[in-house]
Amino acid sequence: MKSKFISILAMILGLIIIIFPMMGIIGVSDLIGLSILLISIYLLVVGVSIIDYNKSGAIIDLVLGLVLLFLSICLIFNAGLFGFLAQITLYLAGITLIVVGVVSLINNRQSRYGFYIGIVGVVLGLLYIVIGTYVTNPIILGTLIGAWLVISGILRLMDG
Repeated sequence: MKSKFISILAMILGLIIIIFPMMGIIGVSDLIGLSILLISIYLLVVGVSIIDYNKSGAIIDLVLGLVLLFLSICLIFNAGLFGFLAQITLYLAGITLIVVGVVSLINNRQSRYGFYIGIVGVVLGLLYIVIGTYVTNPIILGTLIGAWLVISGILRLMDG
């Protein structure tokens, strides 16, 4: 039951990220803040759900989720912070995807598709950094994060 809920949550959050950039009404800092917020929600839910059988992985997910929650709230509500972080924001989001992918690799060793969830996170994080360096369109960048969440949800559903 937990696995299906997390899978559906990941797919819904991913679709939300993919849909919002297409509407074109969210600023870059809000878009990146929203993307990081949805990843933090996902990590917090995963951390709580695996705490019974993987305490170290749950602690990593919870700590990372809390750090990302704080960062996302700061990005959404403090426009000045985005100006300060403008040079590293694209790299920050890509690095976040890579870190989340590595954490997924560590946490999902026993899962049939867990390895692929981690690999997809690392690959999309690297793509995010490369594309973000040359393309400043937030629609493309937000879609990469949404794609990772949707793929993670689908793979989790296939696993359980």
